[in-house]
Amino acid sequence: MKTGRDYKFWFCTGSQDLYGDECLAHVAEHAKIIVEKLNESGVLPYEVVWKPTLITNELIRKTFNEANIDDECAGVITWMHTFSPAKSWILGLQEFRKPLLHLHTQFNMEIPYDTIDMDFMNENQSAHGGREFGHIFTRLGIERKVVVGHWSDEKVQEKIASWMRTAVGVIESSHVRVMRVADNMRNVAVTEGDKVEAEVKFGWEIDAYNITDVAEYVQAVSKADTDALVEEYYNSYDILLEGRDEAEFRRHVAVQAQQEIGFRRFLEEHNYQAVVTNFQMLSGLEQLPGLSMQRLMADGYGFGGEGDWKTAAMVRLMKIMSAGMENPKGTSFMEDYTYHLTSGKEAILQSHMLEVCPSIADVKPSIKVCPLSMGNREDPARLVFTSKQGAGIACSLVDMGNRFRLIINDVECLKQDIPMPKLPVATALWKPMPDLITGAESWILAGGAHHTAFSMDITAEQMGDWGAAMGIETVFIDKDTTIRNLKNELRWNSAAFR
Repeated sequence: MKTGRDYKFWFCTGSQDLYGDECLAHVAEHAKIIVEKLNESGVLPYEVVWKPTLITNELIRKTFNEANIDDECAGVITWMHTFSPAKSWILGLQEFRKPLLHLHTQFNMEIPYDTIDMDFMNENQSAHGGREFGHIFTRLGIERKVVVGHWSDEKVQEKIASWMRTAVGVIESSHVRVMRVADNMRNVAVTEGDKVEAEVKFGWEIDAYNITDVAEYVQAVSKADTDALVEEYYNSYDILLEGRDEAEFRRHVAVQAQQEIGFRRFLEEHNYQAVVTNFQMLSGLEQLPGLSMQRLMADGYGFGGEGDWKTAAMVRLMKIMSAGMENPKGTSFMEDYTYHLTSGKEAILQSHMLEVCPSIADVKPSIKVCPLSMGNREDPARLVFTSKQGAGIACSLVDMGNRFRLIINDVECLKQDIPMPKLPVATALWKPMPDLITGAESWILAGGAHHTAFSMDITAEQMGDWGAAMGIETVFIDKDTTIRNLKNELRWNSAAFR
C-alpha cells in the first residue's frame, strides 16, 4: 500500500524593502540557489519549492494560508536572509497550521574579510534576522524546528531531511484511521484511552467493528485467491513442518492467507490504515490472525494486539515517516516479554504472541504452525525470525487521565546467537538505554506500557519533534537518563501539562 503522498516543502525567505531593489534581487537569487542545491543534494526525501521573498504582512499571511490549503505542502522552511521585522509575521504564523522549520543559515559560508563593507553586512544579516524571527515564535508560543548551520553542510541537510519525515508524520496523523476489531482485552489498563481526545490531539479516527463484520469478508474469500496467496507464501518464506503433516500444515497456512485477503479488503474498502485484534474475541475466525497481520504490517499498515489502538496508530505513523528510506531496517509492533539478568549482559527479550513485522527480520522468515494457549482456536501459522542488530527506539503513548504522554526509549538490538528452538515466535533482544536496570525503572516510573511501537529507522529526535508538534508531553529515556533527573522531569511535566 502507499504509505504517503508526494509531499513538497515550501522555501520562504524573509526580508524587507529597506535596502533597495538590488538587495532584494540578490535575496531572491540566493534563495533559488539554495533550493536548487538542496534538491540536487540527494539527501532530502522530499522536494523543496522556492517561493517569492516575503516582505509584507499581507504577503506573509497570504503565503501561509495558501500553504494551509495546498494538499501537497507538508510544511514550510523559512530563512531570514536579511533582517525581517517580526511583527509582520504575527498574523501569518498565528494562522499557519502546518509544521515549520526555521533554517538559521546564511548564503555565504565565510566572512569576506578583504572586501566586506556595510552593504554586505546589511544584505547578509541572517545572524540578526534569525534572532528577530525566533523571538516572535517564542513570544507567541508556537512550535517550530530550528536548524543552525550552513545550508551546504551535509549534516545540516540531514537535519532538514529528518525533520521532513517528522513533518509528514504530523500531516499524515490527521489521515490515520484505526479499525478496532471487537474491543480491548478485558481488565487491561494501558490499551485503553480517550478516543475523543486522540482525535482532538492527533486527528486519529478510532472506529470499532464486530469481529463478525470482518469474518464475513474473510469467509467470502475464494479458494482460488487463497491458494494463490499460499503459493506466494511458500515461494517467499522457508517452511518449517517440524513433523507436521504437509497437507495439514498447508491448510493452517491457508487460513491465514484467507484472513489476510479478507482483512485487507475490509481495510481498503473502508479506508483504514491500522487495525487491532483481540484474542478474546474471535467469533467467525478459525485462528488468531498471525501471519496475516505480519504481512499487513510489512505493507505499511499499523497494528496493535489486544485492542491497543494507540500503538497501532503509532506504528502506522512510523511506517509513513520511514517510507522511501534507503536500506530501511524496519518498524514493528512489539511487546516486552522476559529479562536476561546476567550481570553485564542484561537485556529484554521482545516479541508478541504472533504479530511481529518481518520488516525487522535479520534472516529470511520461516513459517511455523504451533499451538497457541490463548484464544481457544486452532494452531495459527506465523512468521518466525530474529531481528536485525543496531540502534532503535521503543515508543509508548499512554493516556495519563488528563493528558497523553509519549515515552521514547533508545535501545540497542543485540545479536541473538543462542538458538531458542522451542520458542515459535519472532523475537528481538535489546538493551534499553542507559542500561536495563535504569531503563526499566525509568519506563515504569513514567507509566510506560508493555506494548511499544518499535523502529530502527526513526529516531528519538524525530518522534520527540512529532510529540512537540502535537502539543503533548514527551519523556526521553536515553544514555543520559538518571532516576533523580527523570523523577524531577515527571514532576515538572505534571505541572506544565495540566
